[in-house]
Amino acid sequence: MSESENTPSRGTGTVPTRALPVPCARCPLRRLPAFRAFTEAELAFVQGFKAGELTVTAGSDVLLAGHNNAQVFTLLRGWAFRYILLPDGGRQILNFVLPGDFLGLQTSVFDVMEHSVEVLTDAQLCVFPRKELWSLYRDQPGLAFDVTWLAAHEEALVDDNLASVGRRNALGRIAFLLLHLFRRLEGLAQVAGDTCDFPLTQQHIADATGLSLVHTNKTLRRLVRGKLVELGGGRLRLLRRDGLEQLAGDPGREPRPRPFI
Repeated sequence: MSESENTPSRGTGTVPTRALPVPCARCPLRRLPAFRAFTEAELAFVQGFKAGELTVTAGSDVLLAGHNNAQVFTLLRGWAFRYILLPDGGRQILNFVLPGDFLGLQTSVFDVMEHSVEVLTDAQLCVFPRKELWSLYRDQPGLAFDVTWLAAHEEALVDDNLASVGRRNALGRIAFLLLHLFRRLEGLAQVAGDTCDFPLTQQHIADATGLSLVHTNKTLRRLVRGKLVELGGGRLRLLRRDGLEQLAGDPGREPRPRPFI
C-alpha cells in the first residue's frame, strides 16, 4: 500500500445532488438472493414512503453525531461507515455500511444521532421522511419487524467488532474484518471469484480494529507475505480463505435472506 492510502478523507458535510430515482419495483437490490422478497402491498407502501434519492460524494458526512435529521436512508450504491470521534480527535469506526443497510434510525428513537456516518465512496441513497416512519409501524407490521431486524443486525455487527477489538490479536482482528466484509459483498454479488473491490485505506482498517497505523501496516504485510491475501489498488483478493478463518477463529455462518427497506 502506498503512503497516500494511509490518510483518510474527513467529511465536512453532506454534498447531495439529485439523481434519477430508481422505482422500488426495479430496485437492483431486489434481484439479489441476499434480500427477502417483498409482497406487492409492501412494495407499494415503500414506493409511497420513499421521498427521493441522493447521490453523495466520497468523504461527506450523511449524518452527524449530536444532530437531528429529518430523513432516514437506505444505502443503494457505494460504501459508508459509522463512526465516533473522541475528544482527542481519535476516530473509532463502529462498522461499515454496504448496500441495503438502513441509516438514521437513532434519530427517530433518541431525537439526535449518537454517531456519525461518512460516505467512503461516491454513493446513492434512498431517502425516507423520518416523520412517516410511524405509519410504517402502524400500517405494515411486517416491514416494522424488518426495521427492528435491521436495528438488531446493526447491533450484532458492532458486537462482532467489539469482540474482535477486545479479544483477538492484531492478525485475528484484521483477518476477521477482511472475511466479514468479503462475505457481505458475496451476498451482494460484488465478488468475482476470490476478488472484490476494497476502498478501505490502512487508516480505515486501523480505526475499525483499534490498532495503530504502524501496527496495521505491519500486520497487513504479514498477511500478504504469508500469501493469505493480496491487497492494493482498491482490490482485495483472498488467497487462503481457510487460513484467514483460522486466524480469525470464525468459520462463518450460513447466509440467509435478510430484509431491507
